[in-house]
Amino acid sequence: MATQRTSFSKLQRDRAKKAKAAAKRERRLERSAEARTGTDEIEGAEGVDESGEGPISAAELLHEIEVTHQRFEAKLMSFEEFEEKKAELLSRLPVD
Repeated sequence: MATQRTSFSKLQRDRAKKAKAAAKRERRLERSAEARTGTDEIEGAEGVDESGEGPISAAELLHEIEVTHQRFEAKLMSFEEFEEKKAELLSRLPVD
């Protein structure tokens, strides 16, 4: 006995899911690009330097870690760069 083929409505649902996922992925990439340009401007204005020197608050460090994750997810940095930057930021995080 032959297997039943998928129905046209199922194919339409699958295509709609894929289109929705692609649109969501685009929105996420656009937001990360906006966040990246926004944080670069803020860092330049405040004089925060990425060399690991100078005081920085825990909230700012956590924000930097979040931005680093977004850059990695957007494939703007390699895994090695991501791990190095994350380790450097986490080492600067004050622990009480």
